[in-house]
Amino acid sequence: MINKPKDNLKQIKHYTLNFKFFFQAFWKTILTWVIIVTFIIVAIHYNVDKSVIGGAVVIFGIISQAFVGLLNIIGLVPIIGPIIAKVLALPFFWLLNAMGYFVSILAIKRGYTKEVVNYRILTIVLLIGIVIGYILGKII
Repeated sequence: MINKPKDNLKQIKHYTLNFKFFFQAFWKTILTWVIIVTFIIVAIHYNVDKSVIGGAVVIFGIISQAFVGLLNIIGLVPIIGPIIAKVLALPFFWLLNAMGYFVSILAIKRGYTKEVVNYRILTIVLLIGIVIGYILGKII
């Protein structure tokens, strides 16, 4: 049985993700991130302390599950999206990043601010390297 061009077009339309369906499925996550970004922009404009902004975003993001929603959206990207989502959910990745923040706090209290900036850059490069290595390892 040979498929007609109309049948192929119907199949393509059926399996294609429309923006309408995307927004219907993820409207809560999108709205939450719009609220977070708007809050950050307004808070920076009014010179609110950065630690207050960060704390409020973390608390609001955890309560509203904004980070999980963003991870779900990242997971929709074909081929590398699920891999990136898997890497970002690894406990080792979170543990390494948390250790970096705790060491940064201790170093800042002792006056090593310039070294902390260099250390955080190295930590971010290491974490990005882990993500890229994990992706390449899964693809190859």
